Amino acid sequence: MTSKQRSYLKSLAMSLDPIFHIGKASLTDEIVDALKEALEARELIKIAVLKNCADDIKEIANAIAEHTDSELVQIIGKKIVIYKEAYEPEKRKIKLPKSKA
Repeated sequence: MTSKQRSYLKSLAMSLDPIFHIGKASLTDEIVDALKEALEARELIKIAVLKNCADDIKEIANAIAEHTDSELVQIIGKKIVIYKEAYEPEKRKIKLPKSKA
């Protein structure tokens, strides 16, 4: 992902509310499965990590990206933004700027 594409996704994420909250139980298989479904439906999601979560937010963000095959867009405070392009072109909601390749 290019910096221009990442910047575009960050601008879109500013208006999003977190749709998942990760708390004391940290990252469970159920949350990972729900994240996969949400990414397929929305492509770009914001996740809030609650204060009672003892794990490091960077480790959680990297684990989410790895388990869901998605891209980590940004971490701001206790919020994580991830993106995964929909497999089917007709289901894609976000049009990323072209990369210079």
